[in-house]
Amino acid sequence: MAEGPKVVGDLMKRWKPVAVFATEDYSPTRPVDVQRITDEELRKVSFLQHPQQVLALFNTPTGADLNINTQKLTLALDGIQDPGNLGTIIRLADWFGIDTIVCSEETADAWSPKVVQATMGSIARVNIIYTDLPTLLDKLPQDYPVYGTLLDGDDLYSQELTEGGLIVMGNEGNGLTEKVRRRVTRRLLIPSYRTDDTAESLNVAIATAIVCAEFRRRGNDCPSR
Repeated sequence: MAEGPKVVGDLMKRWKPVAVFATEDYSPTRPVDVQRITDEELRKVSFLQHPQQVLALFNTPTGADLNINTQKLTLALDGIQDPGNLGTIIRLADWFGIDTIVCSEETADAWSPKVVQATMGSIARVNIIYTDLPTLLDKLPQDYPVYGTLLDGDDLYSQELTEGGLIVMGNEGNGLTEKVRRRVTRRLLIPSYRTDDTAESLNVAIATAIVCAEFRRRGNDCPSR
C-alpha cells in the first residue's frame, strides 16, 4: 500500500496498481482507473496522520534474481528491524546509485506500508532481495570485498575502498550477527571525534549514509556530471 501523489506516482512508473482510491482533487500522472472517495473515507483507511489525496494498492513484487554485479556496490542488511530505518536506507541506496539491497530473512518486511512510505518512492528504483546472508557470502568470489561496520574496525577514512563490493549493515541494537561478522573481509569503523564520553553508536541509517557517501566521494561508480 502506498499513499500520496509522490509515492503513488513513483510506484506506478514501475508497477500497475491493483486499485487506486483518491479524492476529487487528485489527478493521476498516467492513465489509471481511480475510485473516487471523500476526504473522510480516505482518513478512515489511511495509515497517515494527514492523508494526501490518494491511496493505491499494488501486488507485492516477486523477488528479483540475485545476480550481484561485482563491479558495483551492493548493500546488505543483517537484521534491520525498524521500518523507518529500512525505508530510509532504501531511499539512501536510490540517492547514491546503489541498485540492489540484499536483506537477511530477519530483516523487516520492505513492502509493509510504513517502509514503503519512508522510502518516498525510492522503493520503485531499488531491487530488494531476501536471502540467507551467510549462504550468499559463502558463494561470493574469494577475493570479492565484503565490508562491514564494526566497533573494532579500521578508520573508514584511511582505508582503501574498492569500486565494487558488498557493504553489510547490522541490526540496530546488536550489530552484525556472528555468522555474518566472520565473513566480513574488510572491517570499517566510523570514528568518533570526541575523546571523552560519547554516544555508544550511530543510528544504522545515518551510518549507512556516511559509508555510502565516503565510497561515492572517492569517485567509485559515480556518474559524470
